[in-house]
Parts: sequence; structure tokens; C-alpha cells
Amino acid sequence: MRAFIFGSKGQLGRAFAKRFEKEGWEYLGADSDELDVTNPMHVAEVLSIYRPGLIINCSAYNQVDFAEKDRKTAMDVNAYALRSIAMEAKKFETTLVHFSTDYVFDGTKKAPYTEQDKTNPLNVYGESKLAGEKYALEPMGASVFRLSWLYGDGKQNFIYKVRQWAEKEGPLKIADDEISVPTYTEDVVDAVMAAMQRGLSGLWHLPNSGVCSRYEWAKEILRLAGIKKEIIPAKMADFNTAAKRPGYSAMSNAALCRELGIKIPDWRDSLARFLSGKR
Repeated sequence: MRAFIFGSKGQLGRAFAKRFEKEGWEYLGADSDELDVTNPMHVAEVLSIYRPGLIINCSAYNQVDFAEKDRKTAMDVNAYALRSIAMEAKKFETTLVHFSTDYVFDGTKKAPYTEQDKTNPLNVYGESKLAGEKYALEPMGASVFRLSWLYGDGKQNFIYKVRQWAEKEGPLKIADDEISVPTYTEDVVDAVMAAMQRGLSGLWHLPNSGVCSRYEWAKEILRLAGIKKEIIPAKMADFNTAAKRPGYSAMSNAALCRELGIKIPDWRDSLARFLSGKR
């Protein structure tokens, strides 16, 4: 099958590109420096020329705090761009895969969210991603996967930041009241490929298994990396971020696992694989 990756230079886009290369797929990718996903004419032109059978949309405006002051860009990239991409996918009868976030929830449930739970984003980023879900799902049977605390090769993730912070003097202060699930790009690709083989569509939760706080995640990162550094538990309110975040946004992957007959690895096991280089 011929595939096209929007956001091909991000950590998730690169993971899909590597998998396609490994399995001998024909694919083409473009990132924001090559293709403006907010321009419907650009989107229509590239897809009409390449005519992919599968579109993987990894493009996203994920600067959560900046989005509070730049609502237009967040909505253009995370929401309105999906309207154009989905319409083109429908026109060419192309399978569309899109990714959303756990930030569509407000954290009041205090238990893993399912696909049936009510959404109520607390920040502009979450609002824009929720709108993008709707645009992706409306025209045709797209597949939308909600992810949380994504990490993989690259610098735009919590693991890279923790290791950088650990080089500075003094103890690390990490929130212990922000709870979700670290999710490894390679596990996302595995599950999405299985879903595509089954012709699965609709809205699904795709985190790794298990639940942890940012504090617990940071401790495990440093332990596995062999870095000795004092970590002090803090509260989200201590950091005074521009965007309000849900305290508890962990999601359950049980529905997807049942549907595909798979088991998505625990976040600890995947983190160990990632840090050991065993992908």
C-alpha cells in the first residue's frame, strides 16, 4: 500500500516512516517546513498527485502553554487542517489515521477514561484536538487514536527534558499530582498497523498499559538511565503554567486490546526497551 505521512519529522512520524521502510512500503512524508497543512490547496494538491491508500496524520501544534495565547494557530493546525485532510481522504477513498490526546478530558473522573466518557478540555490545546477529532471522523470512517505522554526518538518529550534537567545543580522538582500514561511511539505503530490490517475505524484510546504520575515517571527514567539525582515531589500548581492541565487523564486501552486481540505493553517495560535501545 502507498502511504503519506503528515508531520513526518516528528517523533511519531519518524516511527511510522521507519516501519514502512522496514516492511517495504511505498510512502512519502512531509513536515511543516515542506507542506502547510493549514492550506487546503496545498493539501489537495499533494494528495491528488500522490494518491495514497493510507494517510497517517502526525502533524500537530503541541505547544500546550503557547496555545493559550495563539489559539488561531492551534485551531488551524489541530482542527481545521483535519477538515481539509478528511475531505480529500473521502474524495480518493483513502484510509485516514489521526491522533488526538488525553487532554480532551478534565480529570474529574479519577479513574482511567474510556472512549464513552464525556470530554471537557481545560485548555486551548485540548479544545483544538477535540475539534480535530470531529473533523476527522465526520466525512468517512477514519481512525482516531487518543495518545498520552508520547515519547520516542527526538527531543520533544519528557524523557529528554528530564535528562537535561538532571545535568543542572540541585534537586529536580516534578509534579506528583499529574497522572496519566507514558506512551511509546513504537507501541503506537504496532497497534495502528494491527488496526489497519483489521480495517478498524472510529475512536480509540491507545496509551501504554498502567498508570503513573510525572514524579514516578521521572524517577523510573533516571533509575533506568543510571543517573543519580534527587527528585522532590511537587504539585502542578507550583509551576504556574499558562495552560491548565487535568490532574488525572489516564486512559484505558482495554477496548482496543479486546478488538484487536492484543496486549499493549506496560509503560515500565516499554520505557526500559526505549532507554536500552531495544526498540
